[in-house]
Amino acid sequence: MNKLSLIVLASGLFITGVSQAQTAGDKELPSAPSAILQEQMRRQQPPPPPPAPPPQQQPLAQPEAQPVVPTTAPVEASAKATTAESTAKAEKAGPDNTATNADDPNDNPSFRFVKSVDLVNVIFTVTDKKGRFVKDLKQSDFKVLDNDRAPAKILGVKAETDLPLRVGLLVDASNSVRDRFTFEQESAIEFLNSIIRPHSDRAFIIGFDTTAEVTQDFTDNTEKLSKGVRALRAGGGTALYDALYYACRDKLLKTDQNSSVRRAIILLSDGEDNQSRVTREEAVEMAQRAEVIVYAISTNTSGVKLHGDKVLERLAEATGGRAFFPFKVQDVANAFSEIQDELRSQYQLAYKPADFRADGRYHSIEILAENHKNLKVRARKGYFAPKQQ
Repeated sequence: MNKLSLIVLASGLFITGVSQAQTAGDKELPSAPSAILQEQMRRQQPPPPPPAPPPQQQPLAQPEAQPVVPTTAPVEASAKATTAESTAKAEKAGPDNTATNADDPNDNPSFRFVKSVDLVNVIFTVTDKKGRFVKDLKQSDFKVLDNDRAPAKILGVKAETDLPLRVGLLVDASNSVRDRFTFEQESAIEFLNSIIRPHSDRAFIIGFDTTAEVTQDFTDNTEKLSKGVRALRAGGGTALYDALYYACRDKLLKTDQNSSVRRAIILLSDGEDNQSRVTREEAVEMAQRAEVIVYAISTNTSGVKLHGDKVLERLAEATGGRAFFPFKVQDVANAFSEIQDELRSQYQLAYKPADFRADGRYHSIEILAENHKNLKVRARKGYFAPKQQ
C-alpha cells in the first residue's frame, strides 16, 4: 500500500471518529430539542441482561441506576413483581415497611400509601364555592375515573397536611419582568421562610432567561435559599418551557424516590416564551411524569389577561395547581400565602387502574366529589403508565 493510500485511510478514520463523538454529544440533555425524542432514545437502550432471581428473593425496588422511565407513583416499590405473595405484601407495607390496613385506611391512623408499578398516587385539593379548603371528606365522598373507567381498586383517600415538601422556585429573570423584580424576590423569600421546615422540607432556586441557572440547590436552610433568590439578576430572553422541563426532570423526578413527598413548583413569570427548545406540551408532560403541581404567579401588570397568562393557566390546570394574577404588586405576597395554605390542605388518593398495562400510554384522571355538587376538585389531568423495559 503506497503512502497516498495510507493518508486517505487515516483521514477517513479520523472523520468517522469525530462524527461519532459529535453524535454522542448531541444526545445530552437539556440541549435536546424534544422531550418525546429523548424518551424514545432512552427506551431504545437495551435493559440490563442479568436473569430474574427466584420469586422469594425478587427485589421490591428498582436500582437507582436505572434510566428514567415514566412512573405512576412518586416511587415504585416493585417494577417487576410477579407473584401474588409479593403483591399482597407490598399492599400491606408502607415506604418504611410498616404494616398497614390498605383495604380500610380510615380505620388506621398510620395508613401509608403503597408504592407499586401498577398503583397511581394523586395529590388533589377540594374547595367550596367561595374557594375555602374542605379537609374532612372520606373515601366514600369521591368518585375516580381512569380513562373514563372506574379503578379496579381504591386503596385509600387520606387528608395529607404534613407530607414533606420538595419545592422548586422558578423565577423569570428576563427583561420583561424587570419592573417589579425586587418586590417579587422579597415576597419569595418570605414564602420560603414560612413554609420550609428544617429536616423535613427542601427547596431549590432557579432563575431563567435564555437559559436556566440554579442559584441554590436543594436545601432546608432558609438563609441559603434567601441568598439564592437575591442572587437572581434580570436580563435576557425567556426560555420558560426549558426551565420547567429541566426542573421537573433533573430535580424533582429524581429526588426522594424511596419516600412519599409532595412535589411543587412555584413559577413567577409573564408566561411569554421566545427561547425554549421544548414545547409547552412537552414541559407539561414532564411535569406530569414527575408528579409535580405547578403554581404560577403572573408578572403581567397590564391589568388585562394576555397570551402568557393563558399559558400559565394551562401549566397549572394540567398539573392540579393554580394560576394567580396579582395585578397590584402588593398582591404577590397574598398569592404566595394562598399557595402555602393549599400545600398544607390537600388529599392523597391511591388506586389501581382497571386492566392495567405497562405500555407507556397516557391515562386521563378525573376525581369527582360525589353528592357534593358545590365542591370543586383540582388534580392533575393524567399520568403516563410505566413502560416495561
